[in-house]
Amino acid sequence: MTSIKRMLVDASGHDSITSKVYIRSAKSGKVTKVVREIYLRTDIACSSRICHACLANAPVDSSNRSRPFILSEQPAGTTTYKHGHYLMPDTNIFLQCMDAIEHKSAFYDVIVLQTVLDEVKNRSLPLYNRLVSLTRSDEKRFYVFHNEFRQETHVRRMLEESINDRNDRAIRVACKWYRQHIEQAATASGVKAPAIVMLTNDKDNLAKGRGEGIDCINLQDYVKGLKNADELLDMISSSLQDQERKANRGANIYPEYFSISKMNTGVRNGTLHQGTFHTSTYNSLEGTVGVPSFDKHLLVAGLEDMNRAIDGDLVVVELLPQEQWRRQSDKLVDQDTLTKNENADVDEVASIVTERERRALIDEAKRIQRSQDESQKVQPTAKIVGVVKRNWRSYVGHIDPGSVNRSKSGGQQVVFFRPLDKKIPKIRVFTRQATQLLGQRIVVNVDTWDRTSRFPIGHFVRALGELESKEAETEALLLEWDVQYRPFPKAVLDCLPSEGHDWRVPEDKSHPGWNKRMDLRDLLICSIDPPGCQDIDDALHARLLPNGNYQVGVHIADVSNFVRPNNAMDAEATQRATTVYLVDKRIDMLPPLLGTDLCSLKPYVERYAFSVLWEMTEDAKIVNTVFTKSVIKSREAFAYKAAQMRIDDKSQTDLLTEGMRILLKLSKKLRQARMDAGALNLASPEVKVHMESETSDPANIEVKELLETNSLVEEFMLCANISVARKIYESFPQTAMLRRHGAPPSTNFDDLRSQLRARKNLDLHVESSKAVADSLDACIDPQEPYFNTLVRILATRCMVPAEYFSSGTQAFPEFKHYGLATDIYTHFTSPIRRLYNKAKMDAVVKNLNVRHRNAQFAGRASIEYYVGQALKNKSTEQEGFVAKIFSNGFVVFVPRFGIEGTIRVENAKMYDADEYVLELESGRRVVLFDKVQVRVDVVKEQATTLA
Repeated sequence: MTSIKRMLVDASGHDSITSKVYIRSAKSGKVTKVVREIYLRTDIACSSRICHACLANAPVDSSNRSRPFILSEQPAGTTTYKHGHYLMPDTNIFLQCMDAIEHKSAFYDVIVLQTVLDEVKNRSLPLYNRLVSLTRSDEKRFYVFHNEFRQETHVRRMLEESINDRNDRAIRVACKWYRQHIEQAATASGVKAPAIVMLTNDKDNLAKGRGEGIDCINLQDYVKGLKNADELLDMISSSLQDQERKANRGANIYPEYFSISKMNTGVRNGTLHQGTFHTSTYNSLEGTVGVPSFDKHLLVAGLEDMNRAIDGDLVVVELLPQEQWRRQSDKLVDQDTLTKNENADVDEVASIVTERERRALIDEAKRIQRSQDESQKVQPTAKIVGVVKRNWRSYVGHIDPGSVNRSKSGGQQVVFFRPLDKKIPKIRVFTRQATQLLGQRIVVNVDTWDRTSRFPIGHFVRALGELESKEAETEALLLEWDVQYRPFPKAVLDCLPSEGHDWRVPEDKSHPGWNKRMDLRDLLICSIDPPGCQDIDDALHARLLPNGNYQVGVHIADVSNFVRPNNAMDAEATQRATTVYLVDKRIDMLPPLLGTDLCSLKPYVERYAFSVLWEMTEDAKIVNTVFTKSVIKSREAFAYKAAQMRIDDKSQTDLLTEGMRILLKLSKKLRQARMDAGALNLASPEVKVHMESETSDPANIEVKELLETNSLVEEFMLCANISVARKIYESFPQTAMLRRHGAPPSTNFDDLRSQLRARKNLDLHVESSKAVADSLDACIDPQEPYFNTLVRILATRCMVPAEYFSSGTQAFPEFKHYGLATDIYTHFTSPIRRLYNKAKMDAVVKNLNVRHRNAQFAGRASIEYYVGQALKNKSTEQEGFVAKIFSNGFVVFVPRFGIEGTIRVENAKMYDADEYVLELESGRRVVLFDKVQVRVDVVKEQATTLA
């Protein structure tokens, strides 16, 4: 390879560097010339408000306006930099200290070099996005300086110089230029020049910087000079705080990971397998990995074989020899009990834990060998040999009081952080605020988990408030499920109609808003929703036609009229993806002006809508369908119960009521047709928490009553979604946003089938959704009406999640929705769905699936919290059902509160794994599916538990 470089000067006086690189192909021997040119400029501004020279020469846009200068003329000073300073951090500062950098109390007037920004982007896209957000914030004053394109700061890599050394040198060159430049500007303005401070923890870079006369300092020393040093130091990555401990650490606890090349080769040739690791809900010493090569998930048993994987990590596993395959443990193992006496500051106890664990596994293996049904229950077992992608995130929890040295005044401690998510192991955290953080709900990030550490190591991010306080717990669940709950930025609010709540549908039909819209204001339309619903997405109508058929309409709020493609509101809505419903509030996807007013199909006002109009026969067969933009005027907004009462009241004979009766009659026929086709009628715990109107405290809990009107709305929304799915797939075969539900592997039902057979002599057939549906219908206990609901709840847990997808990414047979027994489906009736071009669809779909699932979990967590608050300081006996049996305990589901809890048994007299029976020392037998009486208590620092 031959390389020639030359300097040029263009007509504007700007320099350029041209590189000619000749590359010879090893395969063909052909030589290709590649020419790269970098144009260097002298007009890239420093963006300091001190500098009038840059301001006068700053480039302008087409409107003859230059960008506002960001860096303050009076930046903050410290004891070291009395006349103020501008910070110039290196790459690792942003990679390891972003939480501290984002804090409002410090890190203002920061110069982000292009060199550094590019490195951050290559190393961590999430951190890059956070850094870009800081550069767009008016408050923090972060300025991106394009040093690679400024003539005086451009640095070419020298022969045999590493990329890292070149980039460090580029930072120092930029720092020296800035110092000289700002000193000249300050002299011209008659003010004191602020210092240009290079912030780095690289010892070599620090030494070279000081040798070149640069003001430079490491992060810890810089932060120690700030007012809230303890809090900021806690927010620094533990990888920087733990350097001495790393050097003094003892023997390795975990196996070394395979190299990336070895993992890739193994996955390609089938000797290794890649999948997502999921920790067991009931046993912290076990997890599973689903891989395409096996129908059943691979079991990973024991801390050593779990090898530092955390729930959700993408891992590579190696299958163990068949003689080491085993069944899942039927023992409850709580990590708090397992690690009860461990010291957060010491790792030597890990060998004791491992030995304890090993003995437990040997005992378990011996017991398994005695099982007569072992051949059916053994699972392929594997060990984790590497992590491809960490699923680490911000974790919410609290400091374990037992790990805090309360007698230690000041200084750093190592304490245990206990995450809310019980699938996440304890995290060792370095903190100078241990006593202050006790009793607080806090946020922690994981930084590292090396082979010598029994636990992952992380750092404090921030405190949310007192444990169990409404504000702290609500924010905790939003953070835990990554719900975007920040206020809508000004750029989004600027996209709203200027008329605000006074916006009206134009009276003049020649207005562009009426373009291609059908006027449906004469139809007797109504909405049927949960009580108190404000964001009314959908409305319906039905009427008898002259030919004896019926016209039925589903009308959906036309959000797209207000959310224009690619504007700030569209980008925000794309990121949020869905509205999140909590017990006491709603986290909107769109600003409330739209969600609860202009895009809410409220009664008595005209609204833009999308409408699906069917002509249906008496048997609910569709003979014609029309899709149209429309203008509607809802006549009434009913709650489910009010609509049911209206329908049932025979004295009501008005046309609106008759229309609802038509809807109910047809909905029953639609539902029966779905059931006949094999649709599943599953169940999930449905409870409602009633709040005190004045205090917003929980007052009462009730099981949701499902009425015929619930089913009425559901059936027509399903019908609309199926009709629209066919239409958009026909119109946009590559970019239709659809929703699919894959058939679960038959092995997912193995445990439930075994349980039903052993305890109730019932068979669950799983060869098709129709077979499952028919089997569930037959799962009846004449002595216990709730048994069928319980089985449906357990069957729901055997399903795979439904997901959004782009039609261009799947073959048509894969479109099928298993649970609904339909070949195609979408979510037209939730008006957040939009069409995108093919290039954007993958990212949109991926985000949408995550946000939709998180929204569901956040909603459930909110209900659990408020159920706990309603039961606080109360002890109540309730009816429950045994949902799972272990050798040392059992799980009870309580329908009254829609919760389940674990009851542990210290010494069981007998446990029969095949018959699902646990005999207590008292002689009482606990049997799967049995009804039991339990006492429900609320225990501090946990959600509701059962005792």
